[in-house]
Amino acid sequence: MKQIKTVDAVGQVLCHDITQILPGQFKGRKFKKGHVVKEEDIPVLLSLGKDNLYVWEAVEGMIHENDGAIFLKDIAAGENLEFSEIKEGKIDFIAGIDGLLKIDVDTLLKLNSIDDIMMATLHNNFEVKKGTKVAGTRVIPLLIGEEKLEEAKKVVGENKIVSVLPFKPKKVGIVTTGNEIYHKRIVDKFGPVIEGKVGKYNCEIIGQIICPDDKEVIKEAIQKFINKGAELICCTGGMSVDPDDVTPTAIKECGAELVTYGSPILPGAMFLLAYYNEVPIMGIPGCAMYNKTTVFDVILPRLLVNERLNKADIAAYGHGGLCMQCDTCTYPACNFAKI
Repeated sequence: MKQIKTVDAVGQVLCHDITQILPGQFKGRKFKKGHVVKEEDIPVLLSLGKDNLYVWEAVEGMIHENDGAIFLKDIAAGENLEFSEIKEGKIDFIAGIDGLLKIDVDTLLKLNSIDDIMMATLHNNFEVKKGTKVAGTRVIPLLIGEEKLEEAKKVVGENKIVSVLPFKPKKVGIVTTGNEIYHKRIVDKFGPVIEGKVGKYNCEIIGQIICPDDKEVIKEAIQKFINKGAELICCTGGMSVDPDDVTPTAIKECGAELVTYGSPILPGAMFLLAYYNEVPIMGIPGCAMYNKTTVFDVILPRLLVNERLNKADIAAYGHGGLCMQCDTCTYPACNFAKI
């Protein structure tokens, strides 16, 4: 790369994109890297404030910004992604499917700790639609030393920083507890809520069993769904600490491995998660019946990409786990439960 006066640049090859800004009208690329400067380009370039240009002159050991961006994309990109055209040395990562965005946050931090390199992403565990821009990367200078890119490759290793995982619809059993519902004193309002939320992911409801506040009956209902091939069981009702709320005890005693009873998410503190072998069992607190977005909406997508969560996964939601309960809910495009 060498610098020359713009008026002397006819026939030279630009080694970087040149941006044009028209306030309130346009900002974008006017000349593309690799463009051969023509006589008629000179007045335009001068009007853009380019009295001097950088034109291509190969330097051993130095990589152009566009090639650097491609290198970073290749080492960081996982599955189900598409990519933008490179503009001004930057390349965007775009979701190729509807799914759950997964970001290797630790590796991303290490990558961004290398001088002259950047990558920005949406939050980990963000639900995305096909076509959503999920990340962008570039090198900062016009040319970057090969050793920086080799350092980046070493830092990333076999990890893939950005991926989109597809949702895998499951067969869902609903166990609803409560004497007031079992004896038909009130109409169950929880079942339709669960059906609506899992239906968004094309899950199949294979049944709903309504139980009294009887631990043994609830255990039997859970086992019936296990035997019927349920891949996810949602238990509603009886999730508080009242003495007659026995749903948590029934789940714990049905043979499932308890992950947590309680979560640092509001609404949703009384949430329970357990696994019966590979089948997740969720104890869903009453807030999910009347709040638009709760712990259920946060955890469900991760279970539908077959992620097996542990206690630390749930505990991590404390930072950001407070819903602001806005008049107009924009979840997941908000700060709620982003880790």
